[in-house]
Amino acid sequence: MFNKNEKEERKYLEKIKQNLLNEINNTEGNINSHSKDIQEYKDYLWENRAGMDHAEKVSMRQSIWQTALTGESAAAKKRRLQKLLSSPYFGRIDFTEEGSNERIPVYIGIHSFFDFSQNTNLIHDWRAPVSGLFYDFELGEASFESPSGIIAGVINIKRQYRIRQGKMEFMIESSLNIHDDILQQELSRATDEKMKDIVATIQRDQNKIIRNDTSHALIIQGVAGSGKTSIALHRVAYLLYKYKETISSKDILIISPNKVFADYISNVLPELGEEKIVETGMEELGRQLLDKKYRFQTFFDQVARVIEGKDRDFICRISFKASHELVNKLNRYVIYIENELFVPNDLKVGRYYVPYTFIAQKYQAFSRVPLLKRFSVMAGQVAEFLRTTHKSELNAADVNKIEADIKKMLKISNLRDLYKNFYNWLNEPGLYKNTRGGLEYSDVYPMIYLKIRLEGIITNDKVKHLLIDEMQDYTPVQYAVLSRIFPCKKTILGDTNQSVNPYSSSSATDIEKVLINADQVRLLKSYRSTFEITNFAQNISRNDELIPVERHGEEPVVKGFTKKEAEIEEIKKIIGNFRNSAYNSMGIICKTQKQADNLFAVLKDHTAGVYLLNTESVAFINGVIITTAHMSKGLEFDQVTVPFVSESNYNTETDKKMLYIACTRAMHKLSITYDAKLSGFINNDT
Repeated sequence: MFNKNEKEERKYLEKIKQNLLNEINNTEGNINSHSKDIQEYKDYLWENRAGMDHAEKVSMRQSIWQTALTGESAAAKKRRLQKLLSSPYFGRIDFTEEGSNERIPVYIGIHSFFDFSQNTNLIHDWRAPVSGLFYDFELGEASFESPSGIIAGVINIKRQYRIRQGKMEFMIESSLNIHDDILQQELSRATDEKMKDIVATIQRDQNKIIRNDTSHALIIQGVAGSGKTSIALHRVAYLLYKYKETISSKDILIISPNKVFADYISNVLPELGEEKIVETGMEELGRQLLDKKYRFQTFFDQVARVIEGKDRDFICRISFKASHELVNKLNRYVIYIENELFVPNDLKVGRYYVPYTFIAQKYQAFSRVPLLKRFSVMAGQVAEFLRTTHKSELNAADVNKIEADIKKMLKISNLRDLYKNFYNWLNEPGLYKNTRGGLEYSDVYPMIYLKIRLEGIITNDKVKHLLIDEMQDYTPVQYAVLSRIFPCKKTILGDTNQSVNPYSSSSATDIEKVLINADQVRLLKSYRSTFEITNFAQNISRNDELIPVERHGEEPVVKGFTKKEAEIEEIKKIIGNFRNSAYNSMGIICKTQKQADNLFAVLKDHTAGVYLLNTESVAFINGVIITTAHMSKGLEFDQVTVPFVSESNYNTETDKKMLYIACTRAMHKLSITYDAKLSGFINNDT
């Protein structure tokens, strides 16, 4: 048997590290050689610039470009090798193929390492087909799908290692609980400023999602702490590995809730050896789709107003615009515009008249052309009519004027006015309201959808895979727009229980109604929080399908005070205790931004190293962070304090969602403070 015990494994690790060092040195030599070649090419080009013809210069520049590409490839290889040197592998299986007596050891790491001197693959990439055996099977019969078909056999050995800075900290021998043992240790660790890869602890159900390459749209409904974002990013890494000939990182787009979250997850793909992917938000995308012509309220502003709960008309407006019926109504409204709002008239062009019957006939003839694009086609037909009937030649300016005159036959031609008139057509003019900040956020995507229907759609074919996080915060009309703009494959993830606006949210089932060919998977096991914290959060907003991980810790603490000042003093004390702990991050998560701002103003002069996280923030850092439940979505902290949990502050359905989100950010420790009367969402049994 190959490397029978831990002593032999440690000796083998040193051998692998030496092989890696040798390859790093070889690669370093290649990089230096390429750099030298490029400089020589440039020197030659400069010294002979006067005597070289154009073809020679082009050839020389191509040589420089090709050498630079080769050098970049060598530099990327060096980075991968250096990462492997710190932690070459995390798992091993011995596999005996059916019909063979040869037991083949397969070491699995974050990247592959092929030793050309031995002509063998010493380390297999975690995404390789054979590596799937490690995640999907225990000892005994097993199989994996290779490019040549299904390969069956037997797993004889299964081991897992923790190797850091080139040192083996421990090795766990084959057992049914091998993943759980490592997982418990990883979950017990303090947080980092960036989300980390989870290749060493991927669970079987997670691996199935990661390696799913058949679904056109995959909807991941995952409970709080189920690792859905990390899984989605690992799925992207897997697709980039399997389809590296046809897709690269620059072909992928992620829609994330805010800049802080985008920064928090930005390290995962580079850790897995892939380039960072482009990130945007629904607001930024909305501005682009509206050609930056319209100002509008942000989603954060909308949520803040919903939390206030004082404007029922506002809630009615956003609820209507989050309904499935809205898209159907907009489609019927477009038919109404085409049939009722365009009135053909006689058209005077110079000294000639074009009869309204000709205009009407062309209007109908090009009914398949989007309405606001149709006028240009009709103008061309009018010009052709005048050319053939009156031998009149028109220039571009004349044709443009004809188009403008035909457009005037549409009773309403401005996009915003057409959208506003939609609610008059519904006999519900109160559902549209102008604000000093521009459009209400709930109007942005309905107006974009109307624009697409009237002007036609320009698909973004550069994006080959779209990843949408916090799916529950987007409405059916937003998904209708996304499906038209991005016809590519999609990974969509979120949790219905974590909607920050219950009046304007979507479930996985809602999304499936828009994305007809979508497949849905569910992640029910929660890994982030201890059993005690998960149980506490469950009593706030119960999900009977959620399965808490069996990792135990302190019971959440609920403390009440008669005065707000005493509550603030308790928060200062909690911060002091945190600073003396082994934890890296503490979140103080308020319900509203105003509460967070006020608390920060009180604490910043008395407690050093306290930071405010708001919509203007661009990065997540360790330490004491004061923020809101909305901004904290997707983030996690070693320790969380939720202040001001009084009955007067947390009493609506929206408040309950915010409280649930805040509590489920805690990994190891949770405390609740309040003054006067405790919120009814937390009872004496929690």
